[in-house]
Amino acid sequence: MANKTCLVCGKAINNKNEIGLNKKLLGRKVACFHCYDCLADSLEVTVEELLAKIEEFKSQGCKLFN
Repeated sequence: MANKTCLVCGKAINNKNEIGLNKKLLGRKVACFHCYDCLADSLEVTVEELLAKIEEFKSQGCKLFN
């Protein structure tokens, strides 16, 4: 997996779940990624809500998450 950086703040993104969440919420073909903080700001939710969504997607068997 190539290292990616946040489009907004430039933070390194190398967590599979963070990348998977971007793809799940913004579209599988997304080329620009957001870190948890910037994604939460963009979607007007909390980071905790995003992390809860990851767990929900995992329990549904989504392969974008580990």
